[in-house]
Amino acid sequence: MTNHSDLPYRRNVGIALFNAKGELFVAQRSDLPGAVWQCPQGGIDDQEDPETAALRELWEETGCNKATLLGAKEEWISYDLPAELIGKAFKGRYRGQTQKWFVFGFDGTDADIKLDLHDPAEFNDWAWLPPLELLERNLGFKAELYEKLLPELARIFQDASSNWLRTKRA
Repeated sequence: MTNHSDLPYRRNVGIALFNAKGELFVAQRSDLPGAVWQCPQGGIDDQEDPETAALRELWEETGCNKATLLGAKEEWISYDLPAELIGKAFKGRYRGQTQKWFVFGFDGTDADIKLDLHDPAEFNDWAWLPPLELLERNLGFKAELYEKLLPELARIFQDASSNWLRTKRA
């Protein structure tokens, strides 16, 4: 078996998009079998800062840019690909991803979510869920990552949401 520990991690952003009810935007991937769900995420381009990448990825994957940055997870979080994907995913150049997660408040309406603006669409279905309900969906190999991550993202949203909600109602 080949040792892939010398491969780097791909720099990536994750987006936790919350609506005014405190529900998390989640989407079903169109490119994976088994109805795998996740939050929007994507790679950071060369010379791109993580916050800009998060806004770009939100637009590319959801067709929506109506969001207010509420906070971010301080630490980057890394995960390895499953052994069967190392050497195949990401053109074989990475062993996994290291992610900077951002928490946004959704300023639009459900009609602003347009999964089919880009071809191919990354997602084919979406929902608003209480954050921990995402753990009841098929998360594929990212289940452990989300188990650790969701409580902290929900806390960041709770800590920052009162000011955002006040400005939305004003």
